[in-house]
Amino acid sequence: MSFEQLGLTDELLKAVAEQGYITPTPVQQKAIPLILEGRDVLAGAQTGTGKTASFTLPLLQRLAENSDPHQKPRRVRALILVPTRELAAQVYESVLTYGKHLPLHAETVVGGASISVQTRQLRRGCDIVVATPGRLLDHLQQRNINLSNVEILVLDEADRMLDMGFMPDVRQIMSLIPKQRQSLLFSATVPDAIKTLAASVLNNPAAVEVAKQNATADNVSERVYGIHREYKRELLSYLIGSNNWQQVLVFVRTKHGADRLEKQLIEDGIRTTALHGDKTQGARNKALEYFKSGKVTALVATDIAARGLDIDELPHVVNFDMPQVPEDYIHRIGRTGRAGSNGQALSLVCPEEAWLLAEIEKLLKRQIPRAADTGYEPVSLKVIDAPRKKAPDHIAGKKDYRHTKKNTTRGAKPAQGEKRKPHGEQRKVKK
Repeated sequence: MSFEQLGLTDELLKAVAEQGYITPTPVQQKAIPLILEGRDVLAGAQTGTGKTASFTLPLLQRLAENSDPHQKPRRVRALILVPTRELAAQVYESVLTYGKHLPLHAETVVGGASISVQTRQLRRGCDIVVATPGRLLDHLQQRNINLSNVEILVLDEADRMLDMGFMPDVRQIMSLIPKQRQSLLFSATVPDAIKTLAASVLNNPAAVEVAKQNATADNVSERVYGIHREYKRELLSYLIGSNNWQQVLVFVRTKHGADRLEKQLIEDGIRTTALHGDKTQGARNKALEYFKSGKVTALVATDIAARGLDIDELPHVVNFDMPQVPEDYIHRIGRTGRAGSNGQALSLVCPEEAWLLAEIEKLLKRQIPRAADTGYEPVSLKVIDAPRKKAPDHIAGKKDYRHTKKNTTRGAKPAQGEKRKPHGEQRKVKK
């Protein structure tokens, strides 16, 4: 099938051809005609399958067909909600790329950027807004944007928005847009929680599923390296250097861990930069630009920061720390092997993380191949007893006073049957 057979207009076909695309991906073949018909769609598609274009192209066509060039200022007619700034930038770029020959205007609204600049841009008017939920709510509360004319709503990477706790914000935003609209929900995984969300958001949706859920791409080779935690950084440096890797995305669990590993790899002579939520938007953009252009070899990133990264033909992904959520493994290694190219995903697993590996393999319903020789002392990744889930950070650090000895200092409540003593020392004096 060609893009011409999907029913796209000449302006869109020209933009697609200018990008060098000839054949639509499976998700594009299935989703684009449905969206052009005006149907609500629930699409389950792995990352790297071309899902951004599968909703961007028909969305642009539907808006252009009913566009009024004399409308001043422009009204927001399409809203695309995404979980992260990086994904917002990717989707916004896709809208600009495919809509370059159409009389439509788009703006992006994300945290970490100047809210006053965004306010000026929004008040000038636009047809399409690509936004993260938190910053969009800020603008709504300040009456900088009006969503009463929205015709098309897109929730992209809905599973990640669910994981990140954005659903209350999303529902608040949805209460401010017309109920009569076209709604599109795209998600890399479709667990029961997403199906429940879809039932409340979509109206008689068409289901599009292009790959088996909770599965990794066939063109990504996976391998597990069992190794003690203290040797992980040495092994990573060796793998990068000995194989002459020029581009590798390294996942860590925490922001602090990302900064620490960045410094260690630089000391090992590897050009490295870090990407995490504490970085300013400018720093995040620069880190990604350096990585894409080849100025740095390794990009060390946390899950949230790396969500939505779109890097052509990224050859290597390394899980330096195993993810706490099994589904995140699929999202992580989905950064490689995109658009049909081959990729390699390696996981450095210490014995303390064996239970996390077991949870991932349970989700995948298969064992990930083990490296026969890591060059270090062999370790066992057999799970003997999975640890209990850690208490939330805001609770774990607090001392529990419930079972300690009662406080008998001034002002304390007396024990049962005991009278409260007056302040200061008291003596009985015989009369």
